[in-house]
Amino acid sequence: MDSLTQIVLGASVGEAVLGKKVGNKAILWGAIAGTLPDLDVLLRYFTDEISSTQMHRGFSHSIVFAVLIAPLLGWIAKKIHFKLIDISFKDWTKLFFWTTVTHPLLDAHTTWGTQLFWPFNYRLAYQNIFVVDPFYTLPFLCFLIIAMSLKRENPSRSKFNTIGLSVSSTYLILTLIFKWVSFQEFKQGLESQKIEYVEMDTKPSPLNAILWSSLIETDEGYRTAYYSLFDKNEIIYSKEFLKNHHLLEPYLDQKVIKQLIDISAGWYRIEEKNEKLLFWDLRFGQTGMDINDASFLWYYELNIDKNGNVSAIKRQPEIKNFKMVFKELFNRIKGN
Repeated sequence: MDSLTQIVLGASVGEAVLGKKVGNKAILWGAIAGTLPDLDVLLRYFTDEISSTQMHRGFSHSIVFAVLIAPLLGWIAKKIHFKLIDISFKDWTKLFFWTTVTHPLLDAHTTWGTQLFWPFNYRLAYQNIFVVDPFYTLPFLCFLIIAMSLKRENPSRSKFNTIGLSVSSTYLILTLIFKWVSFQEFKQGLESQKIEYVEMDTKPSPLNAILWSSLIETDEGYRTAYYSLFDKNEIIYSKEFLKNHHLLEPYLDQKVIKQLIDISAGWYRIEEKNEKLLFWDLRFGQTGMDINDASFLWYYELNIDKNGNVSAIKRQPEIKNFKMVFKELFNRIKGN
């Protein structure tokens, strides 16, 4: 999720764990700890772009990380707040464990997912909430602000914080239900239109959980589609985008190709353009509502030298009119 959401979640969890004893200090430390896992973005300064992308939401988004970092941060907080003699090292460690581990637990609901069980190479990705969803964050933030404005002795403080956590958790559960509903609609549409498929992937469109997109794998390629919970007409599926995986066959043993396939979780297609190969990562959808013509969100330009060695550069198609894109998105959310 976005940084603001993780700050709010960490702050709220910090308040739930230790707010009654230390007040807004719990919120402050919770907010800080809630953002720490995302420091893995600094990997880009120590390794190449492809490797840093592959490692994103890895170790720092795992239970192992939370277990290791919590006592260290607990020791630091105990040293800083040494005058709070009734707050033990164990209390601070508990706060930092829960504020750190809830970060990847929430991120696991997004498209990218997390390696919660690192070092095992398994990415948990429920894909039921968009990385920025104001319907999740804003009510949560409002209740947190109310809670932190009250004195720690005030019983209403804990009440408002609990309401915020409950509202956000309820919304998260609702998105899982919406995902299930959309999956059934996509599946029924494929069956009624006699479209054969191998596998299907569904996820919410930007900023909401009403409009859902689907990526459908066929034997030779992929199709896409949208479904709004307000739709009344039959789902329309895109043309087939050919996989062209055979174009990668001469390079499958190279590290960068293995990394890109791993990053895309196998959802990719290859395009040959201007004597170069483009590796399209399809998981994050298209840049517009025109399912037949809208470009996918990003690709990697593969450069092959005379010796057959491959290097990759991440590219993103230019979106010329964001206002129009969001207008189309809003209109599509309202139903077809």
